[in-house]
Amino acid sequence: MALYEHVFLARQDLSAQQVEALVEQYRGVIEAHGGSVGRVENWGLKSLTYRINKNRKAHYTLMDITAPAAALHEMERQMGLSEDILRFMTIRVEAHEEGASAMMQKRDDREREGRFGDRPRFGDRDRGDRGDRGPRRPREQAEGAE
Repeated sequence: MALYEHVFLARQDLSAQQVEALVEQYRGVIEAHGGSVGRVENWGLKSLTYRINKNRKAHYTLMDITAPAAALHEMERQMGLSEDILRFMTIRVEAHEEGASAMMQKRDDREREGRFGDRPRFGDRDRGDRGDRGPRRPREQAEGAE
């Protein structure tokens, strides 16, 4: 059986419990066709880059799936018919990632570092070596030399 990573976007007005119910519904479809669902990550409600069906936000969910192609096609067919699913994408992978996905790691890093993290502020950055231009002179000296 092939390995897949499947991400779907659910409407913004659904509750977290309704999104979990969708996951369980599609898990049932996969398992009925002889596949299995491994890790399921709920990435939460995120802003969309552009509106999709009048929605500005969506619930993002990742599923690691091990299933035959027929099971995947049936799940995607049902997602296409559902009004609760805005978009979905399935990618075949060689192996499932161990641990948290990149999206979950990014969220953990942001929570630990605070709002700005360790990024330097605009005025705090080091401008480095000025190269062969020589030392910087005050404006009066530069204009007076002309």
